[in-house]
Amino acid sequence: QVQLVESGGGSVQAGGSLRLSCSAFGSTDNIWCMGWFRQAPGKERETVAIIFSDGDRAYDTDSVKGRFTISQDNAKSTVYLQMNSLKPEDTAMYYCAAEPGLSRCRSRQYTYWGQGTQVTVSS
Repeated sequence: QVQLVESGGGSVQAGGSLRLSCSAFGSTDNIWCMGWFRQAPGKERETVAIIFSDGDRAYDTDSVKGRFTISQDNAKSTVYLQMNSLKPEDTAMYYCAAEPGLSRCRSRQYTYWGQGTQVTVSS
């Protein structure tokens, strides 16, 4: 079992920055990948960025490329999402997820989920 705890959300004006953190507890040695997802009211959840245990990363949402950066501290079992140049359309609940299976990582299927942290960007 893996427990995920997110932090770092909040309210910011457009153009501002936030850094989200997600700490994993439990059987973290088995984690192949971790990712950040978001869901805005009335919209489907979308994958923002994922990072594999070897450091490989992917940004699945075109609108965040060049503005968001996912990183990890393996020693702390923590993943970060640095969000710069925030826009009102980035407003959403952001969720962290972790997956112990490589094939599921590649298909963006995750077993463990955090509770989410709200990000609100005002214009």
